[in-house]
Amino acid sequence: MKYMLLIWNRPGFVEELSVQERNAIFGEVDEIMKELTESGELVGGQALADPSQTRTVRSVGGRAEITDGPFMESKEQFAGYLMVDCESPERAAEIAASWPDVRMGLGVLEVRPVMDEAGTEM
Repeated sequence: MKYMLLIWNRPGFVEELSVQERNAIFGEVDEIMKELTESGELVGGQALADPSQTRTVRSVGGRAEITDGPFMESKEQFAGYLMVDCESPERAAEIAASWPDVRMGLGVLEVRPVMDEAGTEM
């Protein structure tokens, strides 16, 4: 089963860390990605640009309205994702729990099953 691990954290938190702390976090991320690649569980993933680069499009009065910034007002913003293919939701949650942002209290990962094209499994 495929799972999308949605990474949520506070924009700019990385700039508040020392070089040593940043290197440690990114080193852990590299190690997790290497392990997931070797196990065959990694399908893909990407970090997202800063929320200040976001455009939100919604319908207002039957017309598309485009505004700057993310849709939600919150301290944590959608920062990136991992797609994994693993045996159970417990394994997907285990992967999410190992992410440095989660372990260090810097963010959260949302674990969500990915529906197949028919969507009948949900």
